[in-house]
Amino acid sequence: MLFLQNRPIRLSPSLLAADFAHMGDAAAQALSHGGDRLHIDVMDGRFVPNITMGMPMVAALRRHLGPAAYLDCHLMIVDPERYIEPFVTAGANQISVHVEASPHLHRTIQLIKASGAAVGVAVNPATPLHSIYEVLDEIDTLLLMTVNPGFGGQTYIPRSTAKIAAARAFIDQHQLATHIQVDGGIGFDTLATVAAAGVDDVVIGSAFFRADGNLTAAYHALQATLTPR
Repeated sequence: MLFLQNRPIRLSPSLLAADFAHMGDAAAQALSHGGDRLHIDVMDGRFVPNITMGMPMVAALRRHLGPAAYLDCHLMIVDPERYIEPFVTAGANQISVHVEASPHLHRTIQLIKASGAAVGVAVNPATPLHSIYEVLDEIDTLLLMTVNPGFGGQTYIPRSTAKIAAARAFIDQHQLATHIQVDGGIGFDTLATVAAAGVDDVVIGSAFFRADGNLTAAYHALQATLTPR
């Protein structure tokens, strides 16, 4: 957990930036060094131009980490409704689908709820917020992409800050319990910006799983960006 003036902000380490050859250990270490939940990016090479991991990885992580670990699966795939039940069976606690990939979004949300998982809806940078206003009161997490999805290590899109603030204002105005999660380009130079804009959850990959492998130092460095000097 990170804190901005005593306001908690969940830290969701992105396993896309971890060492795939030692994924179980990397995931466990992430949770023991400040991570609140693990963000698992599922890509199919169709909705986004990359292929990453699927149900077998989620199932392996569940076996390795046990029942207490929170696995947040971000489905960057076409036809996500086909895979909701398999991912929940594998061990996912939350399923996030893209509004752009879900023409019958309300139905997909109901499928996720029926599976017993928490519901997230993701919005790409060029997709307007009003595309999800009709369902915002029915979901647990609004995932705002702050880079174009598909690859880790991209640069934060500056216009995302206004979008975060607008989502925060809408949620507060309508007294919704929906959390705002951001994913893409979040690190030492952008964390304070998105925190001030009103996020509840930050997905952080490269800045957390840094090259030297020191997760304790990474966590403290991230927290330092939110601590007044």
